Amino acid sequence: MSDAPTADKSPGKVRTFAELVKFEHSIFALPYAYLGALYGAARVAARWPSLAASLWITVAMVGARSFAFVVNRAVDAEIDARNPRTAGRPIPSGTITRWELWLFSAAVLATYVFSVFQLAPITHALWPIPLVLFVVYPYLKRFTWFCHFWLGACLGLGVVGGWAAVGAPLDNPAPWVLGIAVAIWTAGFDIIYATQDYECDVRDGLHSVPSDFGVARGLLVTKACHAATVVLFALGGFLLGAGWPYYVGVAVATVLLAYENAIISPTDMSRVNAAFFNVNGMVAMVILAGSIADRFIT
Repeated sequence: MSDAPTADKSPGKVRTFAELVKFEHSIFALPYAYLGALYGAARVAARWPSLAASLWITVAMVGARSFAFVVNRAVDAEIDARNPRTAGRPIPSGTITRWELWLFSAAVLATYVFSVFQLAPITHALWPIPLVLFVVYPYLKRFTWFCHFWLGACLGLGVVGGWAAVGAPLDNPAPWVLGIAVAIWTAGFDIIYATQDYECDVRDGLHSVPSDFGVARGLLVTKACHAATVVLFALGGFLLGAGWPYYVGVAVATVLLAYENAIISPTDMSRVNAAFFNVNGMVAMVILAGSIADRFIT
C-alpha cells in the first residue's frame, strides 16, 4: 500500500472510511427513523414529512451512526486486533491513523449536530442523548451481556427521533413501543452476529449472550426477542391506528424473522451473514413499505 501512487490514495482512503463506518448498515436504522417521521407528521398536521425534514433526518442519522461506528472501532481497537475476523479492520490494521480517525469523528459529529438543528425545536435539546448511548455501548461487553440490548436501544431511538424530528409530541406511547420493538429486534440479531466471536470472547473474558450462556441458549434468546418484536410491532400499529397495509408489512416481517431463525442452528452457523444482514435489511424495508402504503391507502 505504501508504494501506491499518490493519485490512488484518496479513493483508497474513501473506501477505507466507508469500510470503517459500514454505511450499508444504515439499512437497519434509517427505515425506522422514516417510519417515526411518517406517523409523527400525520399526528402533527395529518400530512407527510416535508422533503427538507426527510433530508435532514437522513443526514442526522448517517452522521450519528458514523460517529457511533468510529467510537466503537476506536474503543475496541485492541480487541479487534486479537480477533482474526476483525484484525483487518482499518484501525487495527493501521490503514487509518489516529489523527485521521478523530478528524473524521469531529466531522461526522458536526454534521449530526448541524442537521439536528435544522429539525423541529424539540430535538435541539435531545441531541446529546444518542451520543451518550453510543459512547457507553462499546465498553459494556467488558462488563455485561446486556450490551446487545443497549445496542438495540441505540437503534430504537431512531423511531423516537424521527417522530420528534417532525415536531410530534413525545407523550404518545406509539413511538416508544415501536422503538422498543426495534431495540429487541436488534438485540436478537446482534446475538446471532456475536456467535461468530464466541471463542475469542470466551478467551478474552468479554461478555455476550453466546459467550456467557452458550450458543444454543443464545439462539433461543434470539427467538424469544424476535417473537416479542412481532407483538410489539403489532401493538405499535394498534396505538397508531394503522390500517391493513401496515399489518401486511408486519406479517411479511414475521415470516422473514422465522426464516432468519430457521437457517441457523448451534451445529450449522454457516449462514450467519445471510441471517444477519440480508434478512434483517429486508425486515426493516418491508416494515417501512407497509407503513408508506398505509399512509397512502388508509
